[in-house]
Amino acid sequence: MKDKNAAGILALFLGWMGFHRFYLGQTGLGVVYLIFCWFPLIWIVAFVDAISLFAMDQARFDQKYNSPSHTDRRDTDFERRPRERERYRDERREYRQEHRKENRVPVQRSQPAKPNPFKNSGLEKFKDYDYPGAIEDFKKSLDLAPTDIATHFNLACAYSLVEDAANAFSHLDKAVQLGFRDFQKIKEHHALAYLRIQKEFDAFEDNGFRLPQASGPAQPSADLLNSQPDLLDQLTKLGELREKGLLTEREFDEQKKKLLG
Repeated sequence: MKDKNAAGILALFLGWMGFHRFYLGQTGLGVVYLIFCWFPLIWIVAFVDAISLFAMDQARFDQKYNSPSHTDRRDTDFERRPRERERYRDERREYRQEHRKENRVPVQRSQPAKPNPFKNSGLEKFKDYDYPGAIEDFKKSLDLAPTDIATHFNLACAYSLVEDAANAFSHLDKAVQLGFRDFQKIKEHHALAYLRIQKEFDAFEDNGFRLPQASGPAQPSADLLNSQPDLLDQLTKLGELREKGLLTEREFDEQKKKLLG
């Protein structure tokens, strides 16, 4: 903020060298005063400047020398052009940002998977030994998520526990087809013990735990208990599984009781 009295004092005592012009921001005029400072006329001009400054109204002085417009006018090109270039870069940057916002393609966010209540209720019924109820809920779960590997495996276990070999093999085949690779679990899971004593199991295992493509899903033996050779065959298979450690003594007794009625 320029002071009127200070400018007048500078003009009175050092005005012949243009000090008051430099103080007021009039660099060009200050240089002119310095060039002609040896001429007597410049002393008279500086004295007149001092009288004008002392006599000038404060409001007019502020408007002339302290207003923003005056500050802009006294800027040299060397000072002004860098600011203009910076302002131009800022305006271009803002324009590009706004342009990108207007033309931005909205990002497609994946929708969260819908909850599957039948899968959870099927698991609860399975834990409560309600295998028929678990089967019904797992089938409803597949209506919502037909490629769910865990549901197919759980259905295979439930069908095995109710001794429905055909459907158990079918859903186990489907689970492997969809990517189930824990084959050791198929060999050891207690719920699949009934499947492991079926005569079709060896071929099923040799085929990578997949059903033969030509023959389709394995069919249950309707007259299993009425066929003496088949019954002896399954008892033998049951004993082999126990010796290999794939069946516990309790599981062996349960399966043996089922075979013998």
